[in-house]
Amino acid sequence: MDFEYDKSTEFLGEWEPYELRVFVLLALAIVPNGFSGLSMVFLADTPAHRCHIPAEANLSAAWMNSSVPVEAERTLDGAPVLSQCARYKLDSLREFSERGLEPGDVNMSSVETEMCLDGWEYDTSVYASTWDLVCDDSWKNPFTSSIHFCGVLAGSFVSGQVSDRFGRKIVMFAAIAITNVFSFLQIFSTSWPVFCGLYFVVGMGRISAYVTTFVLGMEVLSPNVRTAFSTAGRVVCSFAAGYMLMPVAAYFLRDWKSLLLGLTLPSLSLVPLWWYIPESPRWLLSKGRVEEAERLIKNAAAPPSEETKTSYNICDLLRWSSLRWLSLTLWIIWNSATIGYFALSLNTSNLHGDPYFNCFLSALVEVPAYILSWVMFRWLPRRPCLASSLMLGGFFLLLIPFIPLHLTAVTIALEMLGKFGATIAFTIVYAYTAELYPTVLRNTAVAACSMAARVGSIVAPYFIYLRSFWTFLPYLLMGALIVLTGTLSLLLPESHKLPLPETVGQMQKFPGCCVKKPYELTGDKDEEETTEVKSPI
Repeated sequence: MDFEYDKSTEFLGEWEPYELRVFVLLALAIVPNGFSGLSMVFLADTPAHRCHIPAEANLSAAWMNSSVPVEAERTLDGAPVLSQCARYKLDSLREFSERGLEPGDVNMSSVETEMCLDGWEYDTSVYASTWDLVCDDSWKNPFTSSIHFCGVLAGSFVSGQVSDRFGRKIVMFAAIAITNVFSFLQIFSTSWPVFCGLYFVVGMGRISAYVTTFVLGMEVLSPNVRTAFSTAGRVVCSFAAGYMLMPVAAYFLRDWKSLLLGLTLPSLSLVPLWWYIPESPRWLLSKGRVEEAERLIKNAAAPPSEETKTSYNICDLLRWSSLRWLSLTLWIIWNSATIGYFALSLNTSNLHGDPYFNCFLSALVEVPAYILSWVMFRWLPRRPCLASSLMLGGFFLLLIPFIPLHLTAVTIALEMLGKFGATIAFTIVYAYTAELYPTVLRNTAVAACSMAARVGSIVAPYFIYLRSFWTFLPYLLMGALIVLTGTLSLLLPESHKLPLPETVGQMQKFPGCCVKKPYELTGDKDEEETTEVKSPI
């Protein structure tokens, strides 16, 4: 008979001191992910700038003020728009100055221009320092974020399999250590390529810690506590709290090195948690380490069967037909939700108004989204919740191109509502995925979904970059993609009120929309596994 973990550990109760402690500590371990995960909004943002005119140019004050071409006579606030990437040829201006001519005496439209050969002057009212990711190097801004998410992709690929083999706890803390060390090294970066290389490793460590912490909570906590942790607790008490603190820290730490140090140091407080966070008893049992598991669950566990000891890897996600189509569908959904979430998060610096307030607002809108996702996940079926949140978020984004340009408040409100829907979907799909896969594959499966989603996070900065072609193009593309993905999510099987599967044979069949009755655990692993193996490859 199958070892039913939840039933065997019912005597531990729910929200008892042990579970409450684990809940709080795992939530605290996720805070640094929100604190620094989207820091590129400030670390690589581009403030207002113009070409630097060196003192050696020997220009009069009048010619210094007229050395940069005017691209537009006025903006919405009535000020002229100066070129950020070009200046008039200094030799020509010097010649005019020596001849005693004033700017009003010369037809400036006929004067040749040149690139910013001596660098740029930046508006320091928002940022005290920044990388020179402007003009011909403006492509480096989205590329920096993409490099980071490439690291997240690599970390998702490695961490899931390593965690399923060596344990949740050790991988979690090793990832936290890697993230802290390489984040600290970034402060001493002497060039942009070095910064990007270190940022790649930070991405690997950050996602490895996040996914492993999430899976550890899903496996250690009881059903109702698990639901609270995977939705509201994981993100409201942790990620969203850290996310909201980030613009506050950035407001006071305007220099990028100081900001990076301020975002890194709080993670050191996680080191003592090693002695208080337990390993996953489910994982220990899946590896046949019964005595260790018994010590953690007070001798409540029975020895696992031979099937439970079977080792799986990422290739098994595509081994059987039902499992393969489930994985492919989830990868598409994760990818779409990721594009919407990260593109809208990174776009806050482009919105009208103060960038710090816009970033804080983007973080604040996640709090009710996480609370609502917990309510939905606690009492409602998973499939319609995921589909409706995706469709709703995409619908709000599709409305933005039809809003008049001067109604900036309405545009920002619709974008925040789109972020609201994407956040709910992103939260639900994390917990939903963990419920659909068995213990022997759960961390690998969640990590594989996260790895597939990295394609979305890598291209998300370039969705924002499409603003340079048409301001509303990103919203149309993201909105259509998210709505279509919401329709696709209706094919997923339902997992509401069903216990977590322990073996591959206990997984529900795909597509779930064609199953009149949810797949029930029979307790006969051999029969279930045989049925699954007969599915065509």
